[in-house]
Amino acid sequence: MNQYIVTGYDYTDEGALERRMNVRPHHLDAAKEYKEKGNYIMGGAILNDEGKMIGSVMIFQFETEEELEAWKKGEPYITQKIWESVDIKPFRVATVS
Repeated sequence: MNQYIVTGYDYTDEGALERRMNVRPHHLDAAKEYKEKGNYIMGGAILNDEGKMIGSVMIFQFETEEELEAWKKGEPYITQKIWESVDIKPFRVATVS
């Protein structure tokens, strides 16, 4: 499988954090579904100096580019305008023994 690191940075307008918090349950539900299918490896929030969420990092794996594209089209933080910018790079999780 191809692995990817996804870095999304939130919009910075006045209502951005409230929007994020409203959409967050849908984002987490989607991540749970992808975890059950074996696509979601890990993820979490990027925090500012005050400890408030300002973005996310997620690591996924997909068999095809089409599956990655389907995730992007359905990801609530993308479709609901939470992430202002999204960077997706090929990635490989290190195996440490």
